[in-house]
Amino acid sequence: MSESDLPTQLASYPRVVRAGADVAAPLPLAQGLVADLARYAAWLTMHSSFRGSPPEVASVGDTFEEQVSLMGIPADIAWTVVEAEVGLVALDGTGPMDLSLGLRISVTGGDGAEGDPVRVAVEAGIGGDPVEGPLGATVAASVEEALTESATKFAALAAELAADPAVSAGGRFPRRTVVHERTGARLDPRTPVLVGVGQVAQREPDLGAPKDPVTLAVEALRRAGEDSGAGARLLEEADAVYAVASASWTYRDAAALVAEALGAKPDETAMSAPYGGDAGQVLINTAGQAVADGRADVVLVCGAEAGATLAAAQKQGLDLDWPTQPADVAPDRVIGSDREANNGPESAAGLTVPVYTYALMESAVRAKAGETPEEHLRTITGLWSRLSEVAAGNEHAWLPQAFTPEELATTDGGNRMISEPYPKLLCANLTVDLAAGVVVTSVAAAEALGIPQDKWVFLHAGAAAYDEWFVSERRDLAASPAIRAIGEAAFAHAGIGPDDVRHVDLYSCFPAAVQMAAGELGFPLDDAERPLSVTGGLTFAGGPGNNYGTHAVATLVGRLREDPESYGLSTSLGWFVTKHALGIYSATPPRSAYRALAPMLLPERSRPALDTWSGPGVVEAATAQYDRSGAPEHAILSVLTPSGERVLVRSAQAEVLEQVVCGDPLHLPVEVSDAKTLRFTGSERHELPEPPVPPVLTERRGPVLVITINRPERRNAIDLRTAQLLERVIDAFEADDEARVAVLTGAGGTFSAGMDLKAAAAGSFALTDKRGPLGIAALPISKPVIAAVEGHALAGGCELALVADLIVASTDSQFGIPEPKRGLVAAAGGVLRLTERLPRNVAMELALTGNPMPATRMAELGLVNRLAEPGTVLDAALALADEIVANAPLSISASRRIVLESPSWSADEAFAKQSDLAGVAVMSEDAAEGIAAFAEHREPVWKGR
Repeated sequence: MSESDLPTQLASYPRVVRAGADVAAPLPLAQGLVADLARYAAWLTMHSSFRGSPPEVASVGDTFEEQVSLMGIPADIAWTVVEAEVGLVALDGTGPMDLSLGLRISVTGGDGAEGDPVRVAVEAGIGGDPVEGPLGATVAASVEEALTESATKFAALAAELAADPAVSAGGRFPRRTVVHERTGARLDPRTPVLVGVGQVAQREPDLGAPKDPVTLAVEALRRAGEDSGAGARLLEEADAVYAVASASWTYRDAAALVAEALGAKPDETAMSAPYGGDAGQVLINTAGQAVADGRADVVLVCGAEAGATLAAAQKQGLDLDWPTQPADVAPDRVIGSDREANNGPESAAGLTVPVYTYALMESAVRAKAGETPEEHLRTITGLWSRLSEVAAGNEHAWLPQAFTPEELATTDGGNRMISEPYPKLLCANLTVDLAAGVVVTSVAAAEALGIPQDKWVFLHAGAAAYDEWFVSERRDLAASPAIRAIGEAAFAHAGIGPDDVRHVDLYSCFPAAVQMAAGELGFPLDDAERPLSVTGGLTFAGGPGNNYGTHAVATLVGRLREDPESYGLSTSLGWFVTKHALGIYSATPPRSAYRALAPMLLPERSRPALDTWSGPGVVEAATAQYDRSGAPEHAILSVLTPSGERVLVRSAQAEVLEQVVCGDPLHLPVEVSDAKTLRFTGSERHELPEPPVPPVLTERRGPVLVITINRPERRNAIDLRTAQLLERVIDAFEADDEARVAVLTGAGGTFSAGMDLKAAAAGSFALTDKRGPLGIAALPISKPVIAAVEGHALAGGCELALVADLIVASTDSQFGIPEPKRGLVAAAGGVLRLTERLPRNVAMELALTGNPMPATRMAELGLVNRLAEPGTVLDAALALADEIVANAPLSISASRRIVLESPSWSADEAFAKQSDLAGVAVMSEDAAEGIAAFAEHREPVWKGR
């Protein structure tokens, strides 16, 4: 062929080969197949494997790595897309020995004229040492043969796709790399962005045609469509609709009603749990992850309340004919927890209403700050005054009016006291008609729908977690480990810190919530340049049930569009500083791919909440409830016993009310009678007692988590509380990406006596809903666990050890299941797991005689991996854990799964299943790192990908 026939890309190569084939498929389908780099593996015969994932749709500048086979010799090629047009993709690649390749795939024809079929052309230029040497002609012939076969396979694949309407080579929104024009960043097509936001504030209810929450939510989403510039078409393209559950009207599937009104036909509808102000942020985080995972391209998130209309209608005695749905209607999923909000002691003390619980926590916040009641009142009214100033400039605020601190502190008819120290204007306002809608799309969809990039706001990180569920069981009423954890996780993922955030909205139902979040996240309360709300908060902007967080994000989007180099952060919370969610946003593209993070917290030392108590204590926190006339009627005090438990006292005693309302009862000593009455026994303030030592201890040693059962006085027998803590610890271990191996042991030189039979005889069984017996035995654990057995492992203790993948035992330990001697069966997995791990007759002897066997014999039979001298078992187990964590995480995971799952595989499927599991590790970045480290005589640095 002459050089004039060559495309410019291939003209400089010393050898060029070509192949082609006719394609029995529509031209658009063939063009989509050319652009789909991920599908090259299906037809390009020189392909061996991808290193990582290539873009699904080629764009100029895309890079990816691929292993190819040339003359049967594997070679890693680093490709760059140099041309990408409809029906044409050109790649330049480099490989070992200065190998250079140019690959060009194009389809033409198919215009309907007779004799003009669709045709694929595959061309390659080859250069470098392998071509310029004596084998150059052979290499070129081999490549030409591969291209001829590839063209034929391309044609066959295109014909197959054309015959199957369920298969598409392209997609509704082609997933092509998107270039961000302002920054030049190249974006994965799945990158999630907020492209449209809308809010509705109906300050005057229309009782002639009262709008229900769904109607308001639809209106908010229509405004979001208009805000994006794509209008109704954007909304109709929704793959999913997520709705925040309404508190003012109950729907079985509000998202379905919203979709119907908008003319959308989503694949999925979802609603948040019935109660929880974390809902809006959680749904946006979830939507972002659905887009990032490629499961959706357009997600609508909405919520609304019509509390003001409902209140007005009730006042006039009107029945609202708002929509109801049949009993069998349900969303595809419910997102979030609807666990009960209070335990028995909290309900008995009257802490079932948020304003009372937050007021109680407020006093603990004051104590931690070291402020007098007067000083603290100035702190919180100053904070709320600054929020009101923000609301005064918010067009969507329910009460757009600025208040001075003095006005907020003055209690009068319009600002009556609710719960010490909160008057009405320091409380969330729930009687509002407010709605908000947010549209989350992929950048591929945003580009295809013509949404201007100056409308795009990127999700950089989302995170959600729960604190100790019941307030009365928390170690510290003024702290939130969960907020701290989600903040740390989101900041780390986004690659920024609190000082980098210019626009902040902290969930502001009551002042305590803002102070706690600000403290945990590292934001000052009184920064005039950075107020802690972009809306004005739930008092002034309005507190629409569960949906405030959606309004906060919608408002934040406008700020970030105006200030595109900045970052914004929004938090939401539900119940009583219990359920938390956070998002970080910017109009500048993210440094790392978006993730909705779910850090699991290892349980802290908690405080048992007592149903009754008589004896001495120290007041930790206190509030007083007021009636509608403004008179205090009940005091609620949190008192800590000398051993650190918590008792809640609800009192109408005049002397107690006087001390709570007019004095300062915090840290004063008291005498409690039956958790109902108390008297102050001194004026000297005391330190608060530490909480009791928990029955399960945890310690992080790098990537190894040591879990210690801590009931040596009961030979580490497991009661219900211990089982519940074990379950939580294992859940946290599985969710923690940094924790790779757990070591399970017991305190005081004993492993565990198994189930606490004394507690069981009293009707309290060590059985949890999720993980079953002992809080750990029924559900497989997804990461390696090592049992470090000091002393004997008998009965439930043996079953507990058998939960582990590996066992390290002392030389004087014994193992056995003596349950038959007591008329029982080792049904917490003992008989099952011994049968799996020991020869049949040995397992039978243990099961039928109930007699123990020494650890030395168990080591001979393979049940015990390593023996250690008494007192050194934990050290030996940690040494074994270190040997495991020195290896690649993906390799460990795949190898472990093969060991666990392969016994159930048939001979015909074993190697295929093994290859499926191993492929994730073999094709990972860590595999390449391991080979490189070996060749370079250094230790590998694993990334887990």
